[in-house]
Amino acid sequence: MTEHQKTATLLTHVSANPEKYDGVVNVPVHRASTIVFKTYEDYTAKPLPPFVYGRCGTPSSAAFEQAISALEGAAGSVTTCSGLSAIVTAITAFAGSGDHALIPDNVYGPNRNFCQKMLSHCGVEVEFYDPLTSDIGKQFRKNTKVLFIEAPGSLTFEVCDIGAFVKAAKAANVTTVMDNSWGSPLLFKPLEHGIDVSVMSCTKYISGHSDAMLGVVSGTEETYHKVKATAMALGICAGSEELYIGLRGLRTLHVRLKEHESRGLEMARWLEKQPAVKRVLYPPLPGCPGHENWKKYFKGACSTFSIVLHESDKGKYARMLNGLKLFRMGASWGGYESLCLPDQPSASRTATQWTEKGLLLRMHVGFEDIEDLKSDLSEGFKRLAG
Repeated sequence: MTEHQKTATLLTHVSANPEKYDGVVNVPVHRASTIVFKTYEDYTAKPLPPFVYGRCGTPSSAAFEQAISALEGAAGSVTTCSGLSAIVTAITAFAGSGDHALIPDNVYGPNRNFCQKMLSHCGVEVEFYDPLTSDIGKQFRKNTKVLFIEAPGSLTFEVCDIGAFVKAAKAANVTTVMDNSWGSPLLFKPLEHGIDVSVMSCTKYISGHSDAMLGVVSGTEETYHKVKATAMALGICAGSEELYIGLRGLRTLHVRLKEHESRGLEMARWLEKQPAVKRVLYPPLPGCPGHENWKKYFKGACSTFSIVLHESDKGKYARMLNGLKLFRMGASWGGYESLCLPDQPSASRTATQWTEKGLLLRMHVGFEDIEDLKSDLSEGFKRLAG
């Protein structure tokens, strides 16, 4: 591939090597644990050959990692078995016993749980911060090693001032790690904006079909090797089938994201007009906290956002949600099917306060007919009204 090629061309051909595989355009699945060597000299060679054991890498993982690195502009990428395992790998690579780590208060729930229960247990002092703070540098300490960023934030979709955070972190020699699962490198390239480590759940938009658990961590020349060493030490690796699915999903990511954005915008604007809806939390809309930051840094949006309902009666929630036919309740997003997830963020906030009393409903707009989706929600709002 050449540097001047556009994203669509890159996604279509990156890491493909049909000449190597008898003309097969997709990199075949490499199911491998043991890899044998011809000679003792090969076994003891320095540097080692590219593949020595399945957990350390295969042609499948190499192809996917090279593709992600090309998209990210990274020195290298490391695949993991899930989005959470990618987060764990990235944070533990740079924060250890006696260190201080800053985590946004709106962070992905399993990440929060890891930081509170496991990272703290390992001697790391975890502090949660307001993602919309105007001066993150005030929270740095002498032992602060990691500033974690998630933009937009999980469930409530605030977008922090990424550039200001990076500037403050570099001045304090703090490593920045960003969860970019919502945007992917097509909508935002963390490393180009000075982020040290980029994390993605490839379970979501990259795989795109709700059939794989996969994560990836990408780093700069200064951070990649530490991330790779940490993944090796933790025994974290991705499965062969998932790598195949992830690489296949990359081929159509640019087409799917455009459609997701169009559908997300139409649905969000329609929801703004519904009497049952109090707020729509979607970064492209002016009412979403951090909207100006989204405009400053992102090239577009996907189709995952939240709404806040006026109603606070749980019985009415159940009546609404149980009757939905197309927006099924599920904990993921990024696939072809529409999903919703009810939540109440107030219980998981410590640095900020979530004061809304009505139900928060995270929405993922899939590829069903948009009018059918609106009809499904309209009927749900009728049940909610009683």
